[in-house]
Amino acid sequence: MSDKPLVIITRRLPELVEARLMELFNTRLSIDDKPLSKKQLIDAVKEASILVPTVTDKIDSAVLENASNKLKLIANFGNGTDHINIETAQKKKIIVTNTPGVLTEDTADMVMGLLLAVPRKVIEGERLIRSGAWEGWSPTHMMGRRIWGKRLGIIGMGSIGQAVARRAIGFGLNIHYHNRTRLPDIIEDAHKATFWEDLDQMLPKMDIISINCPSTPETYHLLSRKRLSILQPHAYIINTSRGKVVNEEALAEMLSEGKIAGAGLDVFEREPSVSKVLLGAPNTVLLPHMGSATVEARIEMGEKVIVNIQTLFNGHRPPDRIIL
Repeated sequence: MSDKPLVIITRRLPELVEARLMELFNTRLSIDDKPLSKKQLIDAVKEASILVPTVTDKIDSAVLENASNKLKLIANFGNGTDHINIETAQKKKIIVTNTPGVLTEDTADMVMGLLLAVPRKVIEGERLIRSGAWEGWSPTHMMGRRIWGKRLGIIGMGSIGQAVARRAIGFGLNIHYHNRTRLPDIIEDAHKATFWEDLDQMLPKMDIISINCPSTPETYHLLSRKRLSILQPHAYIINTSRGKVVNEEALAEMLSEGKIAGAGLDVFEREPSVSKVLLGAPNTVLLPHMGSATVEARIEMGEKVIVNIQTLFNGHRPPDRIIL
């Protein structure tokens, strides 16, 4: 029996990452790759010294109150930590880490994929070909909207928002953004970006909205029914951040009523459940939370988890510690 502290992994990780975890630590891997129930999470925090959860694990106050004194670190496999009650963890002196800076480029790539796919009806065209119903080219068939020259409003101009802006410039989009704080002039100039302090003033002037802010109590339903209603009817919404930032029910209704032109969504408010109205809404591209799903990103995330655990084992401060 190993005398090393127990590391419990809640989901399957890339094989290279799992192999390295097994080499370095007393590791218990996930076998069936299913999200843990609340009871299973409680059992895990009672037993583990290190817990490695993912976004599918709701580690709320009720779970953490059951944690034993052995639990020293929650090394989250992912950047977002809205599924973890950080305040309770800190009260119990449990360190929480994440994997920042890994998902930026892959998520920005996905934003651009959706940004092109929705206005240009890429998915509809692909489905038409596969259905065997295509009758040939015609001047008015499958007409979408041009991207070049449109205004892109980025909500959240952090690393991902800036990566989106860098890509969007190459497609001839005019960059606008709303952020908690204005970026330095040198960054604005590099992205040719216009800052809007007031989101309500920015929204009705944009052709495309890209949501790239984190999920926090302040950003819950940031795009509320009221804010969605002030968008232009030809506007498109792209969301690769978190589903709770958008009022999904209101968005689905407005898409169905033609009050918003289209949406590309990689995240949903009640994952993995998706609104039936949204599933039936026209001109939508719906993806299963795969914005960061590249081999490279997942391995880099695992490497960051390992570094955070190893640093703690060595008696030092983990580099990716979350502090309120």
